[in-house]
Amino acid sequence: MAELSRSIANPRVLPPNHVVGQEIAVRLLVAALEKSRVTSAYCFLGPEGVGRSLLARWFAQALFCESSSEIPCGQCSGCHWLLTGSHPDLHWVSPTYLHQGRLIAANSEEAQTWQRRSPPQIRLEQVQAVTRFCARRPIRAQRSVVVMEGCETLAEGAANALLKTLEEPGLAHIILLAPQRTSLLPTLVSRCQLVPFRRLTPEEVNQVLTRLGYEELPGIPRSEWIALAQGSPGLALLAHEHLQRIPLDLLGNLKRWPHSLPQALELGRAIATHLDVPSQLWLIDYLQQHFWRQGSRQPIQHLEHIRRQLLQFVQPRLSWEMNLAGLDGIADP
Repeated sequence: MAELSRSIANPRVLPPNHVVGQEIAVRLLVAALEKSRVTSAYCFLGPEGVGRSLLARWFAQALFCESSSEIPCGQCSGCHWLLTGSHPDLHWVSPTYLHQGRLIAANSEEAQTWQRRSPPQIRLEQVQAVTRFCARRPIRAQRSVVVMEGCETLAEGAANALLKTLEEPGLAHIILLAPQRTSLLPTLVSRCQLVPFRRLTPEEVNQVLTRLGYEELPGIPRSEWIALAQGSPGLALLAHEHLQRIPLDLLGNLKRWPHSLPQALELGRAIATHLDVPSQLWLIDYLQQHFWRQGSRQPIQHLEHIRRQLLQFVQPRLSWEMNLAGLDGIADP
């Protein structure tokens, strides 16, 4: 474990920062490397943003590393290709939207420019690409590595196709990432070695943020956005990004909730002007937590009403204005 800690602290070796709070997962992966007992399929189970992707990439680097040590050196060509995102034997899969006949990655800039009427998912075409990738011989390494994020979004057809690949992965290691075992088909889970990831304590999340150099936000206690993250450093970083986009005076006025129609109209216009719909949905979570701490139920109910309307494509400004004013002029579609 001491050697692993040194390797993680090395900026040339993934993960680029200490993986806090995931000692069990780290221990399982290091033991597999040290004992040369790396299986063909793993399932990393745990919440989003707690280090699953980070350790999956580090594990892939360890498998590609050309040094004699079980811990990646960060200097060889295998490590270099992975660190630069150009290793030909790594295939990374994430959920996509289907837009005009094309698959668009959910985290791409293009996906943020249009309204999505259904959530992203890993599709049959992507699983078929994984099957083809596993069937070919590795180009640089002895074995290929496939990492699949968001496996809880697998449709039934895609999951069944993936099952066949897990049974015959060829010269490949496959790593599935999902929040919990019940979010996957039991047949998929039974073919994987399970690696558990846990939520972090607020103190551990704060430790991660400090190491990454995230500073306090003016007028917003760090404890607020750490609490909203619910033990996920990744979600805490996302909260930090969202809060930087929201004008401080706008956030302060929303925390007090408007008491007049003119104020409600002004706030609704400001929200629609400054924030896109994904940011508005995040803002709803933030404000609901704020009013829950205050014991104010009515704003929470109005905010939940806005959430439903935004997800059903009601015009955002109209939804905010009517609900901030406490009016019932909009019915859910």
